[in-house]
Amino acid sequence: MVACGGWGTKGFSNMAYTYENRQRFIKSIINFNKEYQLDGIDIDWEYPTIPAANTKARLEDKQNFSLLIKELREALNTLNRKQTLTFASAGWKNYYKNIELQEVMQYVDYIHIMTYDLVGSSSPYTGHHTALGRITSKHVKETPADSIIKSKTQKSTYELNSAEMIVEYCLNNGVSTRQIVLGSAFYSRTWKGVPYKNNGLYQTNKGAYVNAITYNEIIAKYEKNKNFKKYWDTVAKAPYLFNKKDSIFISYDDTLSVKLKTSYVKKLALGGIMFWQLSQDTQDSNSLLSAIYRASLKEH
Repeated sequence: MVACGGWGTKGFSNMAYTYENRQRFIKSIINFNKEYQLDGIDIDWEYPTIPAANTKARLEDKQNFSLLIKELREALNTLNRKQTLTFASAGWKNYYKNIELQEVMQYVDYIHIMTYDLVGSSSPYTGHHTALGRITSKHVKETPADSIIKSKTQKSTYELNSAEMIVEYCLNNGVSTRQIVLGSAFYSRTWKGVPYKNNGLYQTNKGAYVNAITYNEIIAKYEKNKNFKKYWDTVAKAPYLFNKKDSIFISYDDTLSVKLKTSYVKKLALGGIMFWQLSQDTQDSNSLLSAIYRASLKEH
């Protein structure tokens, strides 16, 4: 399989806007598929109706996304090889207001929920960017995050997100357990200028320390740095690093958190687990991929 799209990819809205444009796109996929004898395609439109990263978006994207997936499924079904059709979705509820979820799920095999970047480095507060455990208002009570989320001016923008929350949301909205694939992050999100209160968690910040640090870099450099202390959040079921001296906060997945995600996938009999991206992992025995694999072998 190949994936089409990704963060900052332009052209989806214009392509899906008319039947003729959709058919031209679908024809190119079918031809590419035949040439390389592929087993399917993943559509990563980030995001219908939302002009993320300055991509063009229009209100009609909601219905046009459904038409695109339907017509693509029909075209894939004409091929001799069995075809898998998937799409990448966001890990926050507002995304699902902008697609026809139940309509789309009739035609796809899996929904790849990107349960990472749940809190970005541009967020005014620190947090877990790839949390498994459900985080509620009581867990952030009397923190800057609590104040920002509750504020009238920013309430629609910021919310408490987690893998457990969005999986439950999808299940409650008619998605089959076997169709859900959960996401794991092989990279971090970081903040600088973070107060030491609550070990930096859910605090204000002065922007990104760096855009992202790979897991390979984290275990090779940051976890071994005496100025960084590692914490485990039992609610979020996720680790983080905090450097009190330099006011730096780092949110990421480690071997324990991906193990728990894999166990969660098995417990609910979900479709599987995926990650972004393999090159950011370590090649040592304590790699995230190895942790996922080992957890997948254990009987639940």
